[in-house]
Amino acid sequence: MTIEVKVPVLPESVSDATIATWHKKAGDAVKRDENLVDLETDKVVLEVPAPADGVLKEIRRQTGETVNSQEIIAVIEEGAAAAAPAPAAAPAAEAPKAAAPATAAPAAGKVEDLSPAGRRVASENAIDPAAVAGTGRDSRVTKEDLVNFMRSGGQAAPAAAPAAAAPAAPAAKPTPGSRPEERVPMTRMRAKIAERLMQSKNSIAMLTSFNEINLGKVMAMRKELVEQFEKTHGIKLGFMSFFVKAACEALKRHPIVNASVDGNDVIYHGYQDISVAVSTDKGLVTPVLRDAQNMSFADVEKQIAGYAKKAREGGLTLDDLAGGTFTITNGGTFGSLFSTPIVNPPQSAILGMHAIKDRAIVENGQVVAAPMMYVALSYDHRIIDGKDAVLFLVDIKNQLENPHKMLLGL
Repeated sequence: MTIEVKVPVLPESVSDATIATWHKKAGDAVKRDENLVDLETDKVVLEVPAPADGVLKEIRRQTGETVNSQEIIAVIEEGAAAAAPAPAAAPAAEAPKAAAPATAAPAAGKVEDLSPAGRRVASENAIDPAAVAGTGRDSRVTKEDLVNFMRSGGQAAPAAAPAAAAPAAPAAKPTPGSRPEERVPMTRMRAKIAERLMQSKNSIAMLTSFNEINLGKVMAMRKELVEQFEKTHGIKLGFMSFFVKAACEALKRHPIVNASVDGNDVIYHGYQDISVAVSTDKGLVTPVLRDAQNMSFADVEKQIAGYAKKAREGGLTLDDLAGGTFTITNGGTFGSLFSTPIVNPPQSAILGMHAIKDRAIVENGQVVAAPMMYVALSYDHRIIDGKDAVLFLVDIKNQLENPHKMLLGL
């Protein structure tokens, strides 16, 4: 019985997908739920699993081709077995076994459980994972192994040389004074990011307001409670949960910042779905903390950590990224001191966090050093007035400079 392998149903926001990597070839045996192919969309990479045990009988769409929702891309012969290789001719007489060498060459790593992120690194850089020595559990190849393999010049895992191997050709070296260039097409995700940034720039009357926050009390609270928090909840207490909770409270008091524009209408959202910017190898993505207003500090930290792990492994889904009424991005993670974040349509505002630096401030008439952070709010000036933006930022500042009041909902 033959079974068709189809492109998954794509949401309305995703029109099509591109065949990124086939992990099997025609004639290979496959197992149910084994990943057959990666499909790259504008937002994430989707894995298409085998619907049944059998043999991959036919591949109808090749790497690089564009496919649509529910399109047939392959056919599996259910229950069939892969053809066995032809037996080699028997030798006239068994040769004596050679003595084992004193030091065996390291075996190539196992690639059965290579993560989606690792598969993309291998595919995009034309690396054969079987030629890379694995350092993971049971010698499995990891993404880091592939990256280190490239950094070391792409030397394959050592293997026994054939008896009459030809001398390797010397690697080409750049000519002194040369000016090499390389043209590389954008990935779909990067192209979509570029498109949305231009959409934001061209369709929104964007303005940015700034403020600064003394995080001394937040840092003291974290220092006092971090061990107990981790022991109780199994997750570290970071800064992002403070900003998410502060944003939720401020959005309740300033609902226009949580609204969006639809034609000539303004849509007010009676909930706070906070998009949190997460960096990946292919660009920035913004998974959503749904109903963040109902989440505890521990809930926020756990979900952000889960999203970060999924992003590193290439496991984010379209549902993870759909929606969002307000975005928070933390450029301070990379050392940014000051920036103007870009609004993510159809949202109307985005809060930018930055690096925490000790700076001199005046407190109770005395000049003291305090851990200060600049914050920026970029917003759609079509519906958010400057006064609303400034008051929203002041609200965020007051909550974070008095975290005990924030915890009490004051």
